[in-house]
Amino acid sequence: METTTILSLSLSLSLSLSLSLSLSLSLSLSLSLSLSLSVFADSLAAPVNVTIKALKANSAVVTWDIPEGDTVIGFAITQQKKDVRMLRFIQEVNTTTRSCALWDLEEETDYIVHVQSISMSGPSPLSEPLRFRTPKEAETQASKSKDEVTMEEVGQTTQLRAGELIIIVVVLIMWAGVIALFCRQYDIIKDNEPNNNKDKAKNSSECSTPEHPTGGLLRSKV
Repeated sequence: METTTILSLSLSLSLSLSLSLSLSLSLSLSLSLSLSLSVFADSLAAPVNVTIKALKANSAVVTWDIPEGDTVIGFAITQQKKDVRMLRFIQEVNTTTRSCALWDLEEETDYIVHVQSISMSGPSPLSEPLRFRTPKEAETQASKSKDEVTMEEVGQTTQLRAGELIIIVVVLIMWAGVIALFCRQYDIIKDNEPNNNKDKAKNSSECSTPEHPTGGLLRSKV
């Protein structure tokens, strides 16, 4: 009876020891796996130089840069109104783009944006928060109208300059034609001057010595 009791106690002790060893081994494996994953995920740096471009009353464009050496397959953006807990989450993978459009924004509203890079191991830490405020719709329209007026003025100025150049070229061509015609007429007049002189000399000689009907010259009687 005592031998049986000792055997059962030793068996239970060995089972408990093996169970504790297996548990400790599984715990150590899970701990090492989680540590390795967290270290690998933390190696991906957060995006930098997060900025807002093309800011309008109802839309904006977020741009960012990726630190050199990071292999990124996508991005994730969290958009939040100031003093409001509700978030908008935007995620895109299999892309190398470094910008994203934000839509359905409210005018004159403060927003906070964070950007994350996504790799094969998971997302990076959040970027530094970017705060911006949307303008009024009227301000956006005024800025747009101003730009349109500026472009129209530039177009009109260009058209005026082109018209002025055309007029100047036409006037120069007309002057060149007038000068060429004047030179041609002057040459013709100059060439005709000797003939005119000869004709004048001949006419004057005929008038000063009139011929006799019989062929002799008329002589006056003394």
